[in-house]
This record gives sequence, C-alpha cells and structure tokens, in this order.
Amino acid sequence: MFRDFLTLTKPGIIFGNLIAAMGGFFLAAQGHFDLLLFLSAILGIALVIASGCAFNNVIDRDIDAVMQRTRNRPLVQGRITPIATLWFATLLGVAGFALLALGTNVLTLGLAAFGFAIYVGAYSLYMKRHSEYGTLVGSLSGAVPPVVGYCAVTGRFDAGALTLLIIFCLWQMPHSYAIAIFRFKDYQAASIPVLPVVRGIKTAKHYILGYILAFVAATLALSLAGYAGVGYFVVALVMGIYWLYLGLEGYRARDDEKWAKRVFGFSILTITALSVMMSLDASLPAAPMLWASLY
Repeated sequence: MFRDFLTLTKPGIIFGNLIAAMGGFFLAAQGHFDLLLFLSAILGIALVIASGCAFNNVIDRDIDAVMQRTRNRPLVQGRITPIATLWFATLLGVAGFALLALGTNVLTLGLAAFGFAIYVGAYSLYMKRHSEYGTLVGSLSGAVPPVVGYCAVTGRFDAGALTLLIIFCLWQMPHSYAIAIFRFKDYQAASIPVLPVVRGIKTAKHYILGYILAFVAATLALSLAGYAGVGYFVVALVMGIYWLYLGLEGYRARDDEKWAKRVFGFSILTITALSVMMSLDASLPAAPMLWASLY
C-alpha cells in the first residue's frame, strides 16, 4: 500500500525537479548557505509537486487506462480509490504550502501556487485533453521549481529568475515532444492532441530543433548576464551543441522512435548537468559578467 501511495507522487518527477530547484537555490545563494531556508524551500516544493502529481493521477485515470505505459498505475488497477488519493494529495499540498509560507517568503509561496494551479488546473483539467498547446502551458509549471529555489533566497523576481523560467520552459518543449514521438501510439489511442499527433512527426522535428536552439541561447544568457560562471557557460555550450546535433539528426533518422529516445535521454542529461553546474558555481564569489572576465 505504501508503495502505491508513493507511486502516486511520481518520485522520478520529484527528483528531477528537486535537482533543478537546488540549482536555482544555490545559484542565488552564491556560497551563502541557510540550512533552514534550504530545507523549507526544497521540502516545501517537493511536497507541492507530490500533491500535484497525485491530483493528476485522479484526473488522468481514464487516460491512464488506455495508455500502455500507465495502465498499471494504482488508481487504474483499483488498488487505491480516487477519494483516498484526493485526501492524500490535499494533505501533501497543505504541508508543502505551509512549509513554504513559514520558512520562505510570500513571492516563493505565490510562485509555487502558480505552478500548482497551472499543472493541476489549466494543464491537467483542460489543456492536455483539448489543445496541442497543452505542452506549452504545462511547461510553465515545470519551470517553476528552479525559480522557487532562486526566489526563496533573493525574495524578488529579477532578470535571473526570469532567465531560469525561460530556460526551463524552453527545455521542456523538445523533451516533451520527443516523448510524444516515441509514445506516439499511446497518445493517439488516448486522443491526447500533442503536436506530433496533431501535425505529424515531421513538423514536430522542426519545432524540436527550434526550441533546442532557443534553449541553448537562453542557457548561455545566464552566464553572459553575470548570474552564472564560466564553468557553467562551457558546460551549457558543449551540451547545447550536442543536443542541437541530435536535433538535426532527426531529419535523416530512419527510426523516429529510436531517435526521439536519444533526444529525450540527452535532454535529461543536459538539464541535470546545467542544474549541477549552477550549484557548483555557487561555491564561488558572485560571478562577473562573462564578457568582462575576458579582458
């Protein structure tokens, strides 16, 4: 039973988002570590994400029953009831928002609430089922954790926070489209209007490449504006160039599913590496603007 409740929270999603949240936190902290603030922000956003995922399980249980990769989830199999899940999700959410309210600041709490509302409300309840732009709307919620980490430290939404929001929004688009390509039959069977299903895989490849290009520019801008150091810049550049190469490979790929899995896998590696580099740069003094450091 415990394992089923844990499954409802989608631990893999929580883990990935926490790495991003820590990257934002340490990027803003610049070597000044407040343990209580860190625990409040990280545990708080983890509980909020867990709550959103549990609510999503209730909302998507009809879709999950159709899709091969989700048909064994606890709600679909009847191991947990929707009512029990709703209570579980509510308790997680109350605990998460309480931690953020007591241990961080109003801005951080508001950002977490915004991300939660977008994911559970706008995306899960409506956009996912009715519009090809659901992925774009959902990307806003997925980009909130690193901004929450950042704003927990700074208490303000500045250019650094905006850049993080843009980076993580842009990252999720090719990442999600790649999933939709190698899970094409699942999405088609569930009548979910993701871009590859609605406009075709060929069109999706154009979008994937365009979003990767925009993502690379945004990641480099974080260093060029002085928020991250040279080490981060080098990693972002190398990872970005290779991800672009993978995007271009799609135009001559003979097996779209295999190619999409490579794009997806490298997307996770890329965002993890960048989040780690944000944290490592935090051990140094405030990063000078990259162009200033070249003279």
